[in-house]
Amino acid sequence: MDLQILGKGTLLGFSIAAPVGPIGVLCIRRSLVEGRWSGFLSGLGAATADALFGMVAALGLTAISAALLGAKFWLGLVGGLFLIFLGVRTWLAEGSPREEVSVDAPGHRGLASAYGSTLALTLTNPMTILSFTAMFAGLGPSGAPGSLVCGVFLGSAAWWWILSALAERFRSRLGGSGLHWVNRLSAGVIAGFGVVALFGALAR
Repeated sequence: MDLQILGKGTLLGFSIAAPVGPIGVLCIRRSLVEGRWSGFLSGLGAATADALFGMVAALGLTAISAALLGAKFWLGLVGGLFLIFLGVRTWLAEGSPREEVSVDAPGHRGLASAYGSTLALTLTNPMTILSFTAMFAGLGPSGAPGSLVCGVFLGSAAWWWILSALAERFRSRLGGSGLHWVNRLSAGVIAGFGVVALFGALAR
């Protein structure tokens, strides 16, 4: 494990995860309504997808990269529709805090769903591969792609841990009315991202 490359990968993963987008909105909303673990695992799904895209870029797997980029219309279409679906479901959700589920609890299907939904959603954006390719090229040749990819995952996961922790601090301060508006606002933003993604795919 090359610690210097690991550190560079961590910074890259953190910088790619940090900009506000639909995953960030989902992470904040789920942290407020369902608890910190739901928000963090939502982000962890995105971190896993980032690591997978980073691995494709780091290893120069051009066939996989070309296939994903070639399917960007269909992936964008599916991603946009999925975001609109999530927005509608969020709008219809109850505006009251749910009991937080621990990862050690026997019934934590909701946590698996939180992770899987953002993993699938992030995988519908193969353009991330181009971002990683450009960033990796800026770092110069690396003889430790594994360290680089691990760093990307750790950096992305660190961001989602911080964001979910910050959101949870406000959880106890929001009553039913506050969480009602959190649902409404996040639903509108998520659906808005979906509409933009859908029009972006159809405009190609």
